[in-house]
Order: sequence, then C-alpha cells, then structure tokens
Amino acid sequence: MRQSVFGRLAGYEDVNDAERLCRDPAMRWVVGHQAIASSAASASQMGRFETKWLSRPENLIALADLPGQWIDKVHRLRPPKVIVLDMDSSESPTYGDQEGSAYNGHFGCTCYHPLFVFNQLGDVERCALRPGNVHSADGWRVVLEPVIARYRGIVKRLYFRGDAAFANPEIYEFLESEGMGYAIRLPANSILQSKIGYLLKRPVGRPAHDLRRYFASFSYQAQSWRKPRRVVAKVEWHSGELYPRVGFIVTNLARPAERVVAFYNQRGTAEQWIREGKGAIKWTRLSCRTFAANAVRLQLHALAYNLGNFMRTLAMPKAAEPWSLTSLREKLIKIGAKVVSHGRYVTFQMAEVAVSRQMFNEILALIARLRAPPALA
Repeated sequence: MRQSVFGRLAGYEDVNDAERLCRDPAMRWVVGHQAIASSAASASQMGRFETKWLSRPENLIALADLPGQWIDKVHRLRPPKVIVLDMDSSESPTYGDQEGSAYNGHFGCTCYHPLFVFNQLGDVERCALRPGNVHSADGWRVVLEPVIARYRGIVKRLYFRGDAAFANPEIYEFLESEGMGYAIRLPANSILQSKIGYLLKRPVGRPAHDLRRYFASFSYQAQSWRKPRRVVAKVEWHSGELYPRVGFIVTNLARPAERVVAFYNQRGTAEQWIREGKGAIKWTRLSCRTFAANAVRLQLHALAYNLGNFMRTLAMPKAAEPWSLTSLREKLIKIGAKVVSHGRYVTFQMAEVAVSRQMFNEILALIARLRAPPALA
C-alpha cells in the first residue's frame, strides 16, 4: 500500500514503474520491513495487489473510506471550527474497450466521470469513479453523506457549495435536514430574470468604462420545490458588452447578497485542486480494462494527492507557501541523491539546488511536531 501511494506521489503512476522502483533505495525505506534488506514489490506483485486484491468489493469500500480517516487524524492535531465542502465532477479520458467508458457530450470525449468532495484546505474528503455518460450530480448522496456523517456533532458550522449541476431539490432538503448552510448556482430562467428586470435594463447615458456590479435577493419557489427559498442574483455590466452577465445562487445563508456571492465564488478553488490532481498526481491515468480496477487506481491517486497536500499545508515553511503540488514533487520528492550504505543505516546526500539545508531542517522540525508525544510510563 505504501509503495502504491508514495509511488504515485513521486510521479510514478504506472504499475510498470515498480520494475525499477522496487530496487530504489528511497522506496525500499519508505516501504520498510523486508523491503529495506531486499527489494520492494515488483511490477507483477503490484499488479496483483491493485487489480485483484484491492478491487474486491469489501476492499474497495474500505479504500474509499481511507481519505476521510486520514483527514480525521489531521483534524485531531488541528481541530477545525468550520468545514466547507465543495463538490465537483471531472473527466478522465479513456482509450480502447474500457469497462464503463462512454462519450460525454459536455466534455466532448470518451471518458470516465469521477465525482469529488474537497474541504476548504484542498483535501479530498471522498471520491468515486462513475461511467462517462452519467449526469454530473449522479450518485451525489453516496459520496456526500459519509463525509457529513463524519462531521456530524463534531463541527458546529458546516457548509456546502456546488455548481448548477447540483441545483436539485433533493440536495437542498438533505442539506437543510443536516443543518448545513449552502450556496448552489441556479440555472437562469424567465421567472428568475423577471424578478430582477429592473437590473437588466441598460443604464442610461454613455457606457461606463469600468465594471458595474449589482446584487439582489428575493424569495423564489420552483414547481419542484416544496417551499420557497432565498435566491441571490449578481448582475455585471462589462465595458463593450451589449448584454449583462447574470448569475443566480440558491442559498439558506442569512448574510448579505454580496457576501453570499463572494462565498460561492471561492468554490473555484475546487477546480484548481482538480487541475493539480490531474497535473501532479496524474489521477486521470486510469488505464486498466475493468471498471473496478480503475476505481481502485482513482482511490490510490486520491490518497497520494492528500499525502502531498498534507505535506504542503502542515509541514512546509513559509518560503514554500506558493509551491504547487508539482513544485513540491519536483523540488522535494522526486529528486536525485547520492546513496551511501553502511552496516546499520543508509545516508542520502542531496544537493541544495531546490531545497536548502535550512529549509530541509525546517521541514523536518515541522514533521517532528506532528508526531504524537510519547506515552507516559
């Protein structure tokens, strides 16, 4: 398991990479135990472990729970007062006759359509692999409910954000029953636009060169809703554009309309984290034939992503704050070193090109603080 996760974090997303990694001194020490003296798992052993053993239904369920268990351990060190959950879907292109792959018109390719839930720190709370032709919100409860159950009674303030794909009355009712605040983008229609008709009229006089932004808040009840809900509207008049840009958000938050829009706009960071998962961890590399094996690969990629994000948020000094996961991998994890073997220990001599001695010492000190204090005798 360690070899599967650390290998992906280091940029080796294929099982075939184990043919060389099994002899790598750093990987052998990461795996530990017998691997230190001999070698880590070979490509064939890794293949059987991931595609046959982990793909069993009971093991896949346990694997999907691991990101949440890891996050809970982190929260015991740094208890959160507020949790904001961002749900979003993405695409993982497929090639050939892969089980569950299908054409998705939104993304314009043959793909899988995974679903992710992030918290405000960028950790993957939970994810699930889905066939390529399902709706963006398909299976939302299976992914979201276990996350909320973990925080129930522990975190006082829990929020949810989602794009227009999650504008579903079932989701509203579920979140309201859990006492959660939410802000979800609402698709525009003629009734919503009629509510803000006074803001859609072009301002009198010469067009302004600067951006003009207006907000509105009103009560609205769609035919499929059991009760009216608050809707916040944002209208932007841009220079050189004939028509305004209009957006609607359904919410149960009591804060002013401008603050509701600002809160919702922060969900754009979820798209950034998905791009990092694609670029740094390569979690779109789902090249197995069976759907279950690819579901395992996605979960392993998510664990590798979380491990890197924990490193970035908990164990990196101030100087490394601007680093992306790709920078973290290329400057700290996937680097060359001279290996000096002794009878009882191994020394890794690394250059100070990317990470100075001082920064490395600061990283080690931050990691040491994360360790639990020794138990009293």
